[in-house]
Amino acid sequence: MHRLLVCTVSVLALTVSAAHSEEEAAESEATTLEEITVSANRTPTEKSKTGSKVELVSEKEIEDRSFDIVRDHLNFLPGISYTAAGGMGGNSNLYIRGLPGGYIKTLYNGIDISDTTSTEVATHYHHVLASGVTGIEVLKGSQGTLYGSNAITGVVDVTTFTNREDGIHHTLEAEGGSFGTARGRYGFAAIDGDSQITANIAGIHTDGISAQAGGRERDGYDNVTVDVAGKHQLTDSLSVFGALLHLSATSDFDGDSPNDPLSYDRTKMTGARAGFNVDLMDGRLKNTFSVQQFRTERSSYWAGFPTTFIGERQKFEYQGSFEATDWFLLQYGADHERQSAEVDDPVGDIDLTGIWTQAIVDPFDNLTVTAGLRHDHHSMFGGYTTGRGTLSYRFEDTGTRLHSSFGTGFRAPSLYQLYAPWGMGNPDLGPEKSRSFDAGVEQVFLDGRLKTDVTYFWIEVDSLIDWDGVANRYYQLSGTTRSQGIEASFLYSATDWLDLGGSYTFTDSQLESGDRRPNVPRHMVVVSASAKPAERWTVSGDVKLAADTVDSAGDLKDYVLVNARVAYQINDNTEFYVRGENLLDQDYQIVRGYNTPGLAAYAGIKAKF
Repeated sequence: MHRLLVCTVSVLALTVSAAHSEEEAAESEATTLEEITVSANRTPTEKSKTGSKVELVSEKEIEDRSFDIVRDHLNFLPGISYTAAGGMGGNSNLYIRGLPGGYIKTLYNGIDISDTTSTEVATHYHHVLASGVTGIEVLKGSQGTLYGSNAITGVVDVTTFTNREDGIHHTLEAEGGSFGTARGRYGFAAIDGDSQITANIAGIHTDGISAQAGGRERDGYDNVTVDVAGKHQLTDSLSVFGALLHLSATSDFDGDSPNDPLSYDRTKMTGARAGFNVDLMDGRLKNTFSVQQFRTERSSYWAGFPTTFIGERQKFEYQGSFEATDWFLLQYGADHERQSAEVDDPVGDIDLTGIWTQAIVDPFDNLTVTAGLRHDHHSMFGGYTTGRGTLSYRFEDTGTRLHSSFGTGFRAPSLYQLYAPWGMGNPDLGPEKSRSFDAGVEQVFLDGRLKTDVTYFWIEVDSLIDWDGVANRYYQLSGTTRSQGIEASFLYSATDWLDLGGSYTFTDSQLESGDRRPNVPRHMVVVSASAKPAERWTVSGDVKLAADTVDSAGDLKDYVLVNARVAYQINDNTEFYVRGENLLDQDYQIVRGYNTPGLAAYAGIKAKF
């Protein structure tokens, strides 16, 4: 293990060393486009001016990998991992910086898609297809000031809007391969300047693998997802927007035994969001009003015995900003949401109301500072105030940027944790409180063709809510749970036909007892490459190592995943590709007792016209 880490660090060091030796001789003809993030400050911001750590997954990266599920694209970002109980469709949990999905806010075209009936209010990432997704942002750290409760370790923002040229665009995709898997999509986009509408209908079917280890009976999965998103500029000062999402999925699982043909889940998720923007004073005074609703319906049949879950969220939001000068932007907003849950019978509902403000200040060149406060009122637990501050400073002469953020947050127990049936709920639970900090150094070489970053992160959660497997009941820890570590990454445009990337993440996530949090790899290494060796050919691949993972029964096996894709551009509109996953055919488990897919191969075709 240590030898592998030393070799990885040595490769990174040699890459940087080579970059230094070539720096004076290199001539870059490419035009560097500034990356823009919306999630970091809830307004378009140059990524180079954000103090918070933001990871971006571009449309090109999504197409180069062609993974079926959004979760699998996130899995190759620094500091992110997931668990899954079996193959596709198996119950899954996403982790950012060592904390699970209940601490992550997820938005799909602005719709909060977390399930209010879950153990924790969290997103079912195993159901979120990547078909039609054109970009993903991951904002890390406690973001309670901007996003409210549950945004403890980060925010995942998924969009289907595209940057294609004006006109009408159609996309057809079809793919098939291992485990009886077939996937298809039709996508539509109409673009006219600042106005755009996109729509996708996507579906996937797989016969799957046995979820539990030792089983022979396959656990299949089906998913059909429809999404629509639009925005339209009515006048210079008025625009409207909206989004719809509907997902219907059926997933088999092994309940009482590894060969259980009677256990399965049926899930429907339906969400909508609509609103309008009013820009006044030549755009210096901006106002956004929106409403949204999200509903989850789940029926879980354990060995043929059903349990029904129904969750709903209604939310109203206002966000405003005033550009006082070209170096001072004042933001402010208010939101109100109601959550309800049923587990066979009504469980309860809560109301959550928040107000917030943030200042973004550029006091002089290359320095950006933000400071914000938020106050939330929970209908059961009263008021909580959270804060956020970030700093970004760039040394122009050396291409060095310092970035740092600090934030606080709170997370109320879910309705399920409070009132779960059969005596599992605990109405005496109280909210968790959190603090997070990160600081890093970003360095640019070779006229921007090589970018490196090293970031230290630290998160503390007080009074964490956990599950007592002996008493079969939720309870609250009295102390502090901590997670800290280092994320190191690089992106290198080596030539006009070769792009390289990689990262190393060290995560030390501990419970209040001092025991390590289960199922979080301590070491993760990722190396990625995308090449165009000839005019019509694209070759891309990823390698991910996950090592030193534990659970309550001991150590889990280390593993190395190798994925690759080869694509041929038949003509200007049509691409054919083949791709492979787990090319080393690793036999490993990320949740003890549950299988993962072995070597798999797929072939697909994509047409744009």
